[in-house]
Amino acid sequence: MKSTVETLDGNRVKVSVDIDADEFEEKLDEAFRKLARQVRLPGFRPGKAPRRVLEARLGPQAARGEALSDAVPEYYAQAVDDHDVDVIAAPEIDITSGAEGGPVSFDAVVEVRPLVTITGYDQLTVEVPSPEPTAEEISQQVDQLRKQFGELAPVSRPAIDGDNVTMDIYGSYNGEEVEGLTVDDYAYEVGQGAVVPEIDEELRGSKTGDILEFNAKHPDPDEDGLLRFRILVKEVQETVLPDLDDEFAQEASEFDTADELRADISGNIARAKRADAFASLANQVGEQLAELVIDDIPEALVDAEVQHRLRTLQMRLASQGVEIDTYLEAIGQTVEEMAEALREPALLEAKTDLALRAVAAAESIEASDEDVDQELAMLAAQVGQTVDELKSSVFADDESRLKGVRLDAKMRRTREWVLERVEIKDPDGNPIERSSLNPDSESDLPPTTIESQTT
Repeated sequence: MKSTVETLDGNRVKVSVDIDADEFEEKLDEAFRKLARQVRLPGFRPGKAPRRVLEARLGPQAARGEALSDAVPEYYAQAVDDHDVDVIAAPEIDITSGAEGGPVSFDAVVEVRPLVTITGYDQLTVEVPSPEPTAEEISQQVDQLRKQFGELAPVSRPAIDGDNVTMDIYGSYNGEEVEGLTVDDYAYEVGQGAVVPEIDEELRGSKTGDILEFNAKHPDPDEDGLLRFRILVKEVQETVLPDLDDEFAQEASEFDTADELRADISGNIARAKRADAFASLANQVGEQLAELVIDDIPEALVDAEVQHRLRTLQMRLASQGVEIDTYLEAIGQTVEEMAEALREPALLEAKTDLALRAVAAAESIEASDEDVDQELAMLAAQVGQTVDELKSSVFADDESRLKGVRLDAKMRRTREWVLERVEIKDPDGNPIERSSLNPDSESDLPPTTIESQTT
């Protein structure tokens, strides 16, 4: 097989392929073997009729169309792979010779991924939440833990948010009692907004013995009337928190001292905030890279990304035992409406991808063998195999798949190259070191943190 590639306008190329007659004979033999399994001839078992008998009975052209239908896509794929043509759509194939006999030639015109040029990718600035835990955040987490071990004590003052109110509650709608809204000795934390907001509004400032009567909007938007409530406040209690001391730390955690417990809480907050900040950094960099792409994006790229997102959603739902049709019905969307909703993020992803490819080309970024091995290791972990098992089962007879892994490794390396050069600031304009956002970094954690956890 011989092949050439000619660049056309509109992000298209023409792949021309020539196959000599002897090489195509192998495809004809395969086609006749397939035909033998389909045609019954007297004196021969299915699939056992020789080619010469089939040609004599059916004619020499009987299998040529089958051979062309099967072989041309294979030859096209080989030519695309040989010339590293980055196709993004199905080709338009025209058999120029060999339809009736002899050598075979065909042309395939196909849309390819455009090559874009961008500037400013090494001067990006993003603002992300500070990865440092604040004293208030630490205190809130500590108090939440203390609250789990707190004790209720009655108070004579008016109720405030966080107090526990014991009450008899009677709810009615259009003069009829509402099941579930009529309860005696119901314990309720003021401010939690568990039923309707009017209950919290009325309970704030109430005291033991108060009788509260009021109307409230029905939580069901299809109901126009008002709910009627009558509440007897029987007791108001506050939560008395235990002291944050070593004894509490030993009771509430695996730590021996309050300092160790507080340091662990601080470390957990830092990890979570670091993960949030890194996610924000990655998202903003992707968006800013996409904005640098001013070229028109081929619809084929966007369509492919939309379909990829739909397949990913379908697989994720299937892993949970949910059919995509059931999911779409539940959210009130059709497949077409879902696809349309995905077009904007798909366009952003397509632009970001083109921008990263442009950066890689401009900066001569390539994936090393170590990068590829790292990519393979991540893939192997996802499917529960070793790298060697993955290579033998998936990549042994498909070099193009390994090229795809190398491309993924190259794109990962390019993202890292861009991220290393981004100027990062917190909301107050203070610079943030990129290293402090590393998911596995411990640089911003207290030295007494013991628990190891990746958020």
